[in-house]
Amino acid sequence: MNYLAHAYLSFHHPDILVGNMISDFVKGKKQFDYPPAVQKGIRLHRAIDTFTDLHPATKQAKEYFKPAVGPYAGAFMDVAYDHFLALDDKQFPENALGVFAQEVYAQLIEREPVLPERFTRMLPYMSSQNWLYNYQFKEGIEKSFGGVVRRAQYLTDSSQVYHLFLQHYDSLKEYYNEFFPDVKNFASSQFDALLRQ
Repeated sequence: MNYLAHAYLSFHHPDILVGNMISDFVKGKKQFDYPPAVQKGIRLHRAIDTFTDLHPATKQAKEYFKPAVGPYAGAFMDVAYDHFLALDDKQFPENALGVFAQEVYAQLIEREPVLPERFTRMLPYMSSQNWLYNYQFKEGIEKSFGGVVRRAQYLTDSSQVYHLFLQHYDSLKEYYNEFFPDVKNFASSQFDALLRQ
């Protein structure tokens, strides 16, 4: 799952949100440098990622991208999942996505002193370009695919994988519909367990 899903699966808890959003920027034991509630968000993020990777729908959906990007298929599928989540009116009815996105940026900016330096540098771009809101648009996904390529060690072009995304759009959406209720239930149970600790 990518930024929108991890934000959404923080269930409006600001400290869990921070941990869930910064987890990929925090390696190994560095997680213990953060406040306990943020550490719980980091752990929630990692549990969600493991669940996502092992889910049968994800495994099948990634096959569409593998001809173009091989082992990076999961990273592109994470972005595709965010696109379908942004369009999911069960999760974001009417104008809820725009309101939610602004809530997330505000909470992250308020907690900027806690954020890793690399995430802090990225946050102004995320908020000013409204990444979370723009996942609903195919051109937003095209830009996000380009971002994955820039961060990847062995990729140079996102046009082929974006073409595959468009070609298999309906099938990928079906895999999202199969997957998302499961990951939401899983994340909710993990969230409750972490808050009880």
